[in-house]
Amino acid sequence: MRILNKESFSKENILQTVVIDSSNVQLMKLQWARINSQQSDIERQQTLLADQFKIYNSQRLVLNFIVITLVLAVVFGGLAFHALLENRKINKSLELKNTEILNQRNQLIEMSEKAQAATEAKLNFFTNISHEFRTPLTLILSPLEDLLKNEKIKLAAGSNLKLIYKNVYRLLRLVNQLMDYRKIEHKKFKLHATANNLIDFIKEILDSFKHSAEKRNIDLRLIVKESSGVVWFDVNILDKVIFNLLSNALKFTSDNGRIYISISKMEGTVHIDVEDNGVGMTDTELKHIFDQFYQSELNYSRGSGLGLSLSKELILLHKGNISVTSKKWQGTTFTIALPLGEDHLTDNEKATQEHQSAKLYDQIKIYTTEHDQAVSKEEDRAFEHIKDQSILIIEDNQDLLDYLTHKFETTFEIFTASTGTNGLAEAYEKIPDLIITDVVVPGISGKNLTHQLKSDIRTSHIPIILLTAQGSIEQQVNGIQSMADVYITKPFNFEYLQANVENLIKNRVILKEHYTSDISSSGVKRTATNLIDKKFLNDFAGIVEHNLSNEHFSVDDISKAIGISRVQLYRKIKALLNCSITDYILNRRLKKAKYYLSNEEYSISEITYMVGISSPTYFSTIFKNKYGMTPTEYKKTRLQ
Repeated sequence: MRILNKESFSKENILQTVVIDSSNVQLMKLQWARINSQQSDIERQQTLLADQFKIYNSQRLVLNFIVITLVLAVVFGGLAFHALLENRKINKSLELKNTEILNQRNQLIEMSEKAQAATEAKLNFFTNISHEFRTPLTLILSPLEDLLKNEKIKLAAGSNLKLIYKNVYRLLRLVNQLMDYRKIEHKKFKLHATANNLIDFIKEILDSFKHSAEKRNIDLRLIVKESSGVVWFDVNILDKVIFNLLSNALKFTSDNGRIYISISKMEGTVHIDVEDNGVGMTDTELKHIFDQFYQSELNYSRGSGLGLSLSKELILLHKGNISVTSKKWQGTTFTIALPLGEDHLTDNEKATQEHQSAKLYDQIKIYTTEHDQAVSKEEDRAFEHIKDQSILIIEDNQDLLDYLTHKFETTFEIFTASTGTNGLAEAYEKIPDLIITDVVVPGISGKNLTHQLKSDIRTSHIPIILLTAQGSIEQQVNGIQSMADVYITKPFNFEYLQANVENLIKNRVILKEHYTSDISSSGVKRTATNLIDKKFLNDFAGIVEHNLSNEHFSVDDISKAIGISRVQLYRKIKALLNCSITDYILNRRLKKAKYYLSNEEYSISEITYMVGISSPTYFSTIFKNKYGMTPTEYKKTRLQ
């Protein structure tokens, strides 16, 4: 009770005991038995209670798992619902985009069909007009051949007539290639094969090129490794292929080279190898050599880009194959493989023996006329008078190069180059007064060459005329932006070109006169055409002015200081100032002496050594020659 009342209590208490005797022993026994029974009940209840706790704990665990599962299910359900909504939005967006893409695709297909139809219409137009070209070309060729037979006319204008004759056949060849290309494309090229002696056929073609090869000392021969016997082919088709391969071989083989045509048999086929030791091809060129309209940027001659592509298609018509192997600067070998026998040909592809070789003459003229005049006639100009001005002409077309050379050589000293790389080297070596270059030339293009020359102190003063077939406004603007002085499109009028040449050189002469006009004591009055020329003249004048008192000062000292060779320095000064370096230095010394005589109180001897002249006597002589009086007389007139 004290504990319950939170009162102080004694921790040691003597419990009262019950005295057990005979009177209460039975009662106590019964009470003890009852206590034991209650104790057993308590223990049993505790066991049941423990079991209930276990059941409770397990049920609580299951309930927690179920609750967590339900929560996760709700969360994932919400996420899934959100994802479903987003997916529907994305699907709608994709449907819209898909519809848009389909519309664009349909538009592209429609535009492509229109473009293809337009391209087809253009090609048909070109084909038709190319066919129409044959009539006026024929009307040009026939009278031209008559004129060439007239000795009087031939004597007066023979070279020009031959140039026209050659280029008419070149144009005819291009027209034929375009027409053949369209026939191949529309599968209108029909094979009319007959049994022929392949060796005799190739010999006849080879004879057509003998003259051109002999003029250039090219070893052209036929090598028969194994007789092919009779071979089925269309002579009017195969001759185009052989002519084209031989024409290309001659074009890309240097003088004193070799071209071998070999015939051999191998596993039911006859092989025709056309091998040369010309410039060869790179791996990139080999990959595209049979592509339509492909033209290499590296080769020194250009064509239509159709010849080899047509050749391949024509060989495929024969159920054959054509391949090529080549190494740069070592040579090229084209191999034609034709099947032997006639089983590979249908009845429609066979023809009765006709006089098909009647067309061979026309093919010979078309393919060989170009090489008849391939070697330009070199004239010995060793003892000719050197002209005052020079022109460098850079052109890869030999006919145009010869034509321009012939037109300008009576007035100007002419230097020529057939590639941009050679032209750049010639410009640095010769320092011409003007450069005429084609835009599209092998090696460095005309625009890049112009930019390099205009950016170099040695050649920045040289006027440059660009000739090109690229006639659009954008291309013309791009050409002028490359720092060219004039941009002329082909075909051009020669008088217009000549007027531009004369005008540029005339303006250059005016600038020279301006540079060499009277010079004040403070320095040269310059209006150079560009910053590089202005900087060059500033550097040159500064070096000379700084060394006027040095009597041992020479041209070599100036060239070392500026960083160019003596020859290039002389040509640069000659082009800009129209005088020699020695004359310029002497003129500057005399003008400096004139200034001292007018404004300073030095003696004649002192002034002589101050301006780098070793002898007062020599100084008096050259001063009198320059100004008409001796230094003493000049000084007296200034004092009066």
